[in-house]
Amino acid sequence: MNGIHDLGGMQGFGPVVDEPNEPPFHALWEGRVLALQRAVLFTRTWNLDAFRYAQECLPASVYVAVSYYHRWFLALAGRAIHHGLLTQAELDAGHAKGPAAPVQRTMTLRDVELGKVRSPFGRTPTQSARFKPGDRVRTANIHPLGHTRLPRYARDKVGRVEVVHGCHAFPDAIVAGDGEASAWLYAVVFSSSDLWGNAADPSLTVSIDAFEPYLEPA
Repeated sequence: MNGIHDLGGMQGFGPVVDEPNEPPFHALWEGRVLALQRAVLFTRTWNLDAFRYAQECLPASVYVAVSYYHRWFLALAGRAIHHGLLTQAELDAGHAKGPAAPVQRTMTLRDVELGKVRSPFGRTPTQSARFKPGDRVRTANIHPLGHTRLPRYARDKVGRVEVVHGCHAFPDAIVAGDGEASAWLYAVVFSSSDLWGNAADPSLTVSIDAFEPYLEPA
């Protein structure tokens, strides 16, 4: 979707300020949100792609005003209500008001290390890759309402396939409800001038990972 989360190439948001010796968390609650996210993903009620999309759906005024882990918490709360894991009344009260909703599995202490490992994204291909290294390709000019991994700044641009990563789970279709969807994934390199115009440094290139449905021969 075209949302405030897709900031690549946008200006006016100020500099990115480096924080020397930045700690993993700036407050104890941030660590709790990370643990909550891992525990909820472990239930298999939703996956990482759906969690990302939930953040993308936050209103722009909220997205830019809150911190990183605050966005995580808002996305988790929204998905939990959507899937019936809790109600808004329970969230407001800070405690359960009824029996817990059933889930596929729950994380115990012995599952913590397993919960830190992401599920494999590789898939067995059902057809051959359409492109090979060296092929010139053009990215699609799409403006989907749902989730996509193709950034706006790289749409309708010509690049060159650099690497074929193999066949992977296709996030766009998975978030839309097709949990078995897969597509070939490529590293595509673009000249900076093709992306940003003649004012860009011609010695620089940008590589993005692009799924096959985003590409056509150039």
